[in-house]
Amino acid sequence: MNIYVGNLSYDTAEEDLRQAFENFGQVSSVNIITDKYSGRSRGFGFVEMATKEEGEAAITGLNGQELHGRKLNVNEARPKQDRGDSDR
Repeated sequence: MNIYVGNLSYDTAEEDLRQAFENFGQVSSVNIITDKYSGRSRGFGFVEMATKEEGEAAITGLNGQELHGRKLNVNEARPKQDRGDSDR
C-alpha cells in the first residue's frame, strides 16, 4: 500500500520515516520528495507498506502524530494526476 506523508519537517530523513512506520509493519520503501535544484526536502514523501492492513494501521496510528515538531498528515496516496500540457 502506498501512503502519502505530508507536513514533514525539512530535517526529517528517510530513516526517521522508516522507523516510525516500522512500528506498524514491514516497510517496502521510503521516498522523501526533494527539490530538483536545491536538493532540499519539499515537506512530503511516500511510504510503501507490504500489506494494505499494515498500511491502514500506520495511517490510523500516525495521522496527526508529531515527528520532529510537525504534526503529520498521513493518508493513502492517490494516483498522480496529469497536470495537462503547460505549453498550450
